[in-house]
Amino acid sequence: MPKKTSLKKILIIGSGPIVIGQAAEFDYAGTQACKAIKEEGIETILVNSNPATIMTDKGIADKVYMEPLTEEALERIMEKERPDGMLAGFGGQTGLNLAMEMEEKGILAKYGTALLGVNKESIKKAEDREAFKDLMQEINEPIPSSIIATSIEECYDFIEKEGYPVIIRPAYTLGGTGGGIAENREELEELCYKGMESSAIGQILLEKSVAGWKEIEFEVMRDRRDNCIIICSMENLDPVGVHTGDSIVVAPVQTLRDEEYQMLRDASIKIIRSLEIEGGCNIQFALNPDNGEYIVIEVNPRVSRSSALASKAAGYPIAKIAAKIALGYTLDELYNYVTQTTSACFEPTIDYIVVKFPKWPFDKFRTASRKLGTQMKATGEVMSIDRTFESALLKALTSIEIKCDGLHIPFVSGLDDERLIAKLKACDDERIFCIAEVMRRELMDIEELYALTKIDRWFLSKIRGIIDLENTLKTKPLTKELVYEAESRGLTDSDIITLSGVSRDVLQDIRVYNDIYPVYKMVDTCGGEFDALTPYYYSCYDEEDESVRSPEEKILVIGSGPIRIGQGIEFDYCCVQGVWAIKDLGYEAIIMNNNPETVSTDFDTSDKLYFESLHIDNVMNVIKRERPYGVILQFGGQTSLNLAEKLNSRSINILGTSFENIDLAEDREKFCELLEELGIAVPEGVAVTTEEEAFEAVEKLGYPLVVRPSYVIGGRAMQVVYSDTELKRYLKESVSLSTEHPVLIDQYIKGKEIEVDAIADGEDILIPGIMEHVERAGVHSGDSISVYPDCSLTEEVENTLLEYTEKIAKALNTVGLINIQYAYDGEKIYVIEANPRASRTVPILSKVTRVPMVKLAVAAMLGHKLKDSGYGTGLYKKTKEYAVKVPVFSSAKLTDMDIALGPEMKSTGEVLGIDEDLDKALYKGFLGAGMDIPTGGNVFVTLREADQNEYTADILSDYMKSGFKLYATDDTIDFIKEHGIDAEPMDYETAQEWIMNHEDESDKRLSLVINVPTVANRKENDSFPVRRKAIERGVSVMTCMDTAKVFLKAINLKQQGAVLEYNSLD
Repeated sequence: MPKKTSLKKILIIGSGPIVIGQAAEFDYAGTQACKAIKEEGIETILVNSNPATIMTDKGIADKVYMEPLTEEALERIMEKERPDGMLAGFGGQTGLNLAMEMEEKGILAKYGTALLGVNKESIKKAEDREAFKDLMQEINEPIPSSIIATSIEECYDFIEKEGYPVIIRPAYTLGGTGGGIAENREELEELCYKGMESSAIGQILLEKSVAGWKEIEFEVMRDRRDNCIIICSMENLDPVGVHTGDSIVVAPVQTLRDEEYQMLRDASIKIIRSLEIEGGCNIQFALNPDNGEYIVIEVNPRVSRSSALASKAAGYPIAKIAAKIALGYTLDELYNYVTQTTSACFEPTIDYIVVKFPKWPFDKFRTASRKLGTQMKATGEVMSIDRTFESALLKALTSIEIKCDGLHIPFVSGLDDERLIAKLKACDDERIFCIAEVMRRELMDIEELYALTKIDRWFLSKIRGIIDLENTLKTKPLTKELVYEAESRGLTDSDIITLSGVSRDVLQDIRVYNDIYPVYKMVDTCGGEFDALTPYYYSCYDEEDESVRSPEEKILVIGSGPIRIGQGIEFDYCCVQGVWAIKDLGYEAIIMNNNPETVSTDFDTSDKLYFESLHIDNVMNVIKRERPYGVILQFGGQTSLNLAEKLNSRSINILGTSFENIDLAEDREKFCELLEELGIAVPEGVAVTTEEEAFEAVEKLGYPLVVRPSYVIGGRAMQVVYSDTELKRYLKESVSLSTEHPVLIDQYIKGKEIEVDAIADGEDILIPGIMEHVERAGVHSGDSISVYPDCSLTEEVENTLLEYTEKIAKALNTVGLINIQYAYDGEKIYVIEANPRASRTVPILSKVTRVPMVKLAVAAMLGHKLKDSGYGTGLYKKTKEYAVKVPVFSSAKLTDMDIALGPEMKSTGEVLGIDEDLDKALYKGFLGAGMDIPTGGNVFVTLREADQNEYTADILSDYMKSGFKLYATDDTIDFIKEHGIDAEPMDYETAQEWIMNHEDESDKRLSLVINVPTVANRKENDSFPVRRKAIERGVSVMTCMDTAKVFLKAINLKQQGAVLEYNSLD
């Protein structure tokens, strides 16, 4: 039993929705914590608003409250549950800030709840910039020259004394929100104001910049008896100045002298002891490469993003051990749950190299600034493990899912020398490719590159080695020795074929005849010193293979790779559920994935984990090693589905829907022909290759139209156009018209979008529920507010949806999951698209309907019938509660990114509002999404012509009746006044001034912006700066009238002081 015997019930705060700077690592950490506490016989209560995670699934905690992470909600839940303790260290900055507020106000004391795992003083010392500075000075740890500021005048005084550049860091934030480096007064003012707004306590740290020094991190554990161990050391390839979440990170450190390593190790232990932290802690240092001088950058007194990486890199379950320490255990009383043979007090030793590579969203946000700095921009990351830095780096690049061959991307290769050097200096997300290209062209040597980038010479020389190997492959005959060297250094088959000029058959013959295949090594945390039982492997080229194939029948699940816009944690949820279902049905479950933040890559999720790139070469090597009965691709989103053709051509058994039928659903032309045969309507459309053809299509279809390139993925480069001018501009700026790359022009259905997820077994289907979108068709399904059960569809429409879904599922011979998106214009139902795989809504529907969708899908793939499942077939019964999914955006993090809703997905996460009253469910959704819900004040309105109609006028009239004062631009005010609505004129410049007004008592402030732009993603438009300023200032922005309509329901409830009920999912 735990040492704190008084603990019978513990409340755990989750981290809420996925945002840049706080992603799936907290789902992983929170899940581990729940399991660790539950196995002690303690009742676990989880509060988290995120429906996409495995953490909020039944069985992880004893009770799950999928409710907003607000002080009011948490207090009401505490009043009901009366927990003995609260764990806040596993909910990221969100959980920590919330717990600190409640502790400060005496709410925890009121209910007799102890704060576990973190203590108030430790948090204050680590996160309050002034207290941290005092402590570091007290224990003689060096910190940069700095001041704590709460006003711009203090910032000016500091600059007067220290000069530029300076780094601005807000207190109590995540992912560097509001931070940055200022080189001049204009940047200083912008970043200081933004930082004070981002900080939970209006406080910023202004410090002299040490940009260009090495950035080193140590992950440390401590218990109440003062036992301390280092779990992992990590080194950023990028120097200080690039946020660690945006840097390539290498573990363990590679470029420090032993003296430097021991110096930072000692400092880490001294810091965690002086802070008296019990549990995990991440400490970041800057090290001057010229003289070994160091400073402490910051301390994260909780499980962090780096903890997940360190945990997976070292094979040490940090979150689980931290949860046990919070219960009163000490490190010497625990064992390492990964190895099952070593003590938790044993420092991990690793005999391999780990590389973390970030995944950025710039493919989605073409207007966003790609420049990397102190504010994090990556949405996710991959991790690779190998024996050398070069092989781990190249393996990571094959995992990140960008169009690259090794260290080569077409765009960078196509730049002339001058533009290449300029791009290298700009320090953006493609910097590593620029370095490689500069080396290929011999434009700079290692010393010159070091002087420009401050990337350590050791890393640069290793990259140089890869370029030298490329040259060898181009100029020397391909021998077995050269193939072995290229494979062991991380080059893929396609790299070797392209560089050497040999055919795939020749390479295959050399490989087979000389048995050049990878072996698999175990992540054992002890460098092979003790026997370990970890079922956790990585590939390398070596002698001994540590992966032993069992005689059991196996199924391989391909994971979803890094989290990115359009493919988030929902797919990891499906992979984990899939693995559990496979185990329940008596098969050995093997998973292959490369994301260190997720539960799917946790040591105890599957029977065997291959931490590998999802490149076809790596997948085939694992299949060759394990000989599975079949492979499941349905749960890993587009990442795994993209492997279908390659696996099918190699005669691999794909479980569920066949490749031919996957292809039929994904090939637009074939799919439209199929729907025609089935008598199901589809929006009329044509593919055009010239501007002339485009305007012929306009004659036939009329405006508005949906335009997109034929190679579209996840709504990228899609747009709704309303006029000839907009269409011309789109054809000129967004796409390249040609016979190879036609543009698809479709009729735009003005109506409601409806989403149907179904499970099919080849004969019957089961639809757990129908989700109805609030925003009309044309807004990406991932960015729309969705309601379950549907609330405005007639029984006749529901029956038609069931009939169409059955027809499509049977025609595609679907076995497993399928997602179909429909549009309904009030008369006719159209099919927009069908995806024969798991979708983003599977976790939501599984939780609110209590239908285990993934479990049923796996059973169907293995021959079981839905009619025998106990859940029946057809449309499942509706629940009495409404569940409203509200998307969450990280727009403020990405400079120059537009937030206007459209066919391209932009949200990074979502929350769920659940209530028996639909309006209250909506209100909870907006609260959970962290939106500012004003109860009065000024509203700035500007509308495109297409939205100046009766529907809009009614909504604006309701805002006026609710007590808001409306202001509008010249092109909108006449329309508003014509409908008898009071409004005053305001131009865009004044709107920006009112948004940026910092005086709380002033009347010249905006509470809300309603701005429906003609075209999004256009920085030169007058309305773009207004939207940007509003989101950076925390003012809610509505870019669709449908959203504005339901947002008013939340406003009205808040105005009425509505009392919300908070209930657990049964």
